[in-house]
Amino acid sequence: MSLHFSVLASGSTGNAFYVGTENQKLLVDAGLSGKQMERLLSEVQIDPNELDGILVTHEHSDHIKGLGIMARRYHLPIYANEKTWRAMEGYIGKVSLDQKFDFPMSSVQTFGDLDIESFGVSHDAAEPMFFVFRNGGKKVALVTDLGYVSERIKKTVENADAFIFESNHDVEMLRMGRYPWNIKRRILGDKGHVSNEDCALALTDIIGNDTKRIYLAHLSQDNNMKDLARMSVQNMLKDRGVPIGESIHLYDTDPTSATPIYTP
Repeated sequence: MSLHFSVLASGSTGNAFYVGTENQKLLVDAGLSGKQMERLLSEVQIDPNELDGILVTHEHSDHIKGLGIMARRYHLPIYANEKTWRAMEGYIGKVSLDQKFDFPMSSVQTFGDLDIESFGVSHDAAEPMFFVFRNGGKKVALVTDLGYVSERIKKTVENADAFIFESNHDVEMLRMGRYPWNIKRRILGDKGHVSNEDCALALTDIIGNDTKRIYLAHLSQDNNMKDLARMSVQNMLKDRGVPIGESIHLYDTDPTSATPIYTP
């Protein structure tokens, strides 16, 4: 099977992503309990014993909650940058030295037939980074936990066959909601999260001829809704001449259920 993936879980309560090829099967983040991670993998018929490793984007709990458990239970190598390792070591429990690997920011590493490029994002973590996956001329970009979308990020991820892209909140829902102002300010700031509107604006710049699918990811439980995110992004893209619903399609993600395996 060529490049394929599933958004196992995405949202403010937990995040995990599966990506695979002919001879590699990897997790990116494990932000739910070990039991939940196993259930999500079973939803897409992936045996955790066949996994080759776990990549880590950053140390926030909704990305690493089950990381230590999965690594120990299935003796999986973990790949993270140096600052993320330092920030998360106290939260994931004991992991043996032979399971710890460095994946520097702004680098490309090859896992069998899968090339993975890391790139930095603006978020309030030690050194947060996300990934572009390439195999057989296909490209998948995983882009969430963004304060804003820089031109550098746009250049790195542009014209992916599929985007998993943050659409965290509706600005008015957030402003009118129950969060204290300091939390609202964090989310709205340059190291917080991307709104539905900013998601659509960024996508307008990076969608290319190869793009077929966009998965709206990391939706806030309190400050967004699937229908609202999809409608907001879809309407803004249509207004800008993007053929949404024709050659390009939007998909929901969920914090408790996996998307079906997709092969670009």
